[in-house]
Amino acid sequence: MSKKVVLITGGSSGIGKSVAIYLTQKGYIVYGTSRNPSRITEKLPFKLIALDVTDTATITEAVQTIIKKEGRLDILINNAGVGITGPIEETPDVEIKKAFQTNVFGPIDVIKSVLPQMRKQNSGLIINVTSIAGYMGLPYRGIYSATKGTLELITEAFRMEIKDFNIKMTNVAPGDFATNIASGRFHSPVLENSPYKKPYGDTLQLMDEHVDHGNDPQEMADAIYKIITSPNPKIHYKVGAFMQKFSIVLKRILPDKIYEKMLLNHYKL
Repeated sequence: MSKKVVLITGGSSGIGKSVAIYLTQKGYIVYGTSRNPSRITEKLPFKLIALDVTDTATITEAVQTIIKKEGRLDILINNAGVGITGPIEETPDVEIKKAFQTNVFGPIDVIKSVLPQMRKQNSGLIINVTSIAGYMGLPYRGIYSATKGTLELITEAFRMEIKDFNIKMTNVAPGDFATNIASGRFHSPVLENSPYKKPYGDTLQLMDEHVDHGNDPQEMADAIYKIITSPNPKIHYKVGAFMQKFSIVLKRILPDKIYEKMLLNHYKL
C-alpha cells in the first residue's frame, strides 16, 4: 500500500512540529504548514508549505498543491491556533474576532477544502486539535475556551454529516504542553487603572508557569499516531496531566457552583 499523505496546519513549531517529525519517522508523507515558510531557517525532515488558515486562497492553493503532487490526501491534522488572554471586558473586539477566525473559522475552511478529495477517495481522517480549556470557561481565558469548545461541538456535528463518505473525524484536546504558545498569544495588557489589574496579572503569571512546566509535546505526537492507527477513532481524546484530564470528569459530576469554587481556588481568585 502507498504511503499515507498527511497535512498538518501550524507545523513549524510546538505540537505541530513534534507530530510532523514523528509521523515522518513512521513513514508517512507529511506536509506541515506555516504562514511564512521562508522564515523557518531550521532544516526539517518534512515538507513545509505556505498556508494561513485565515486566508482561504492560501488554503485552497496548499491543498491543491499536495493533491497534484501526491494524488491523494489521507489525513488532516487541524493544529494551527492562537492563544488569547485577558478580561473579556477589556479584550479588544478585533482580537476576539481574530481568535475565532484562527481557531474556529480557519479549521472549518481547511476541512471544507479537503473533503472533496477525501470523498473522492472514499476515505480520510480529520483530527481537530482543541484544548482541555475548551471544556470549561476559564477566568481570563474565556475567549480561548470558547473557540476551542466551539471546535469540539462542530466536530461532533461534522462526524455525523460525513460518516456516509467513509471519512472519520475526531478531537484531541491537549492540556498544558511546553511550547511557545505563551509567547505567540495575544495578551490584553495589564492596565494600571484596571479593576482587573491584580487578579488578571496574577492569573497571567500562573498560566505562563503552567506552560513553562508543561508536558513534552512528544506525548501529543504519540497520541495522534495512536488515533491514526486506530480502526475506529473515538469522538474525543484528552492528552495531558492527570488532574487536567480529571477536571473534565469533575465538571460533569460536580454541581456548577462547587466546580466554579474549585476553579477560583485553583487560580487563587
